Amino acid sequence: QVQLVESGGGLVQPGGSLRLSCAASGSIRSIYTMNWYRQAPGKQRELVATIDSGGSTNYEGSVKGRFTISRDTAKNTLYLQMNSLKPEDTAVYYCSLVGLGSDSRGRPQQDSWWGQGTQVTVSS
Repeated sequence: QVQLVESGGGLVQPGGSLRLSCAASGSIRSIYTMNWYRQAPGKQRELVATIDSGGSTNYEGSVKGRFTISRDTAKNTLYLQMNSLKPEDTAVYYCSLVGLGSDSRGRPQQDSWWGQGTQVTVSS
């Protein structure tokens, strides 16, 4: 069983910064990608940033240059540093992990897991 626990959300003024963390635990054989998504009220969930097993990163256009995704491989922890925050960044942020776990018989099985989400509110 794999669990993802996010932290670091909160209320911040426009132009401010927040750092989100996502700690992964459980039986993970290998990690393919780790991702941050967000979902604003009334909108679909969107991919914000991703980092693969080689450390390559990709960002959604509106956050490029403002957000930085990183990870601590030893701690199985994912981060999202968010700078120059805007009101339109307000959303629930979710981390996800795509990797190799185990099925009920202990055999390798690719799967994806999600955290519970953390609220980020950008407002004056």
